[in-house]
Amino acid sequence: MSKPMFTKEEALEYHAKPVPGKIAIEVTKPVRDSRDLSIAYSPGVAVPCLEIDKDENLAYEYTNKANLVAVVSDSTAVLGLGTLKPVAGKPVMEGKAVLFKKFAFIDSYDIMLKERDPEKIVEIVEAISPTFGGINLEDIKAPKCFDIEKDAQARCDIPVFHDDQHGTAIISSAAIINWCKLEGKKLEDLRVVVIGAGAAGLAAAEMYKALGIKNMVLTDSRGPVTTKRDDLNKYKQPWAIDEDLETLADALKGADVVVGNSVADCITQEMVKTLAPNALLLTLANPDPEIKPELALEVRPDLYIGTGRSDYPNQVNNVLGFPFIFRGALDTHAKAVNMEMKIAAAKALADLAEKPVPQYVKDAYNGADLKFGKDYILPKPFDRRVFVDESVAVARAALESGVARIKVDNIDKWVEGYKQHLINMLKEKEGIDYEAK
Repeated sequence: MSKPMFTKEEALEYHAKPVPGKIAIEVTKPVRDSRDLSIAYSPGVAVPCLEIDKDENLAYEYTNKANLVAVVSDSTAVLGLGTLKPVAGKPVMEGKAVLFKKFAFIDSYDIMLKERDPEKIVEIVEAISPTFGGINLEDIKAPKCFDIEKDAQARCDIPVFHDDQHGTAIISSAAIINWCKLEGKKLEDLRVVVIGAGAAGLAAAEMYKALGIKNMVLTDSRGPVTTKRDDLNKYKQPWAIDEDLETLADALKGADVVVGNSVADCITQEMVKTLAPNALLLTLANPDPEIKPELALEVRPDLYIGTGRSDYPNQVNNVLGFPFIFRGALDTHAKAVNMEMKIAAAKALADLAEKPVPQYVKDAYNGADLKFGKDYILPKPFDRRVFVDESVAVARAALESGVARIKVDNIDKWVEGYKQHLINMLKEKEGIDYEAK
């Protein structure tokens, strides 16, 4: 068993000092004298107020709306901790805000809700939406999270995005796309098994279907989701297939791709033996996967394996998705994050993994020799080219699919300028050269 990276005392001290918490607010304009103060507040502030009142879209120009995301949670599905008191989930949501800022320079703030009724949560999200350029729903349990996201998005004119659903779907899609490239497979020919029909599993299935995958089996704690079952809720029923499958072992036989969003150790070595040759096995349960990679490789050394952990190759990490999806959405003043944007994000990640990896990225991972192949089918989180490539892909998709508010005459020309803007931002803020070798 590996040694813990930190003690309980170290974790508590990190969150408590030098000031409590992990995020703060900073002022972006000078307030040096009475003139500055009169412009920042009264009477000068009335000028932008009146302009925005005439055209609400000007809020993106005169306020921080264009770079502000709310991380909204009712703390009913906090990491692997389950349901906690509303305020107890705050360290997680602050952590999410840290990731937004660190990876995409997005300001965000946590909104902890002392409310667990789905309809009232939707009403709250709608009521606060004028403040923000996007809403990130976080750690809200299934199945209510599905309706909350759908209904809130219908009522809001900004993106409402439940990362617990879509993050894993997007990153795992990139992994599947690259596995197909390496194995010479076509998406429409695959047999895919999704273990776990909760928030992440159902969203993943929806995205795989949009990518062109036709042959899919979902399983839950009671076995494969088939038409023979009479216990399926309204979210699982559309995924029921007419096959004679009774157990997870039945479902896994001959599978090309397996995506686990379930519980530790639910896959055995005997099950692994029945997978198709060179299959892709993504065991994403945290902190312990559905089967430990070393156990799977012991009986099937031909497998491609990914996990949700950083100590194994091919980490399926949501931080490869949400910061840049919101970056592209915010910069186009998008009204939603649609499937076109999610697919664009996945394809951008997949394409980047094929490119040579800069030395600074290898150095961040103990000098690892990262080359496109069996143990490297996804970019690493500290590869800052992800910030540029994925954000640009998402922004283009927003423009082309019609959910962007900004109007451009020539999308290609705008995208070219936007990419250079992000490259310059990366250089200015972190000193990183996008073209670094």
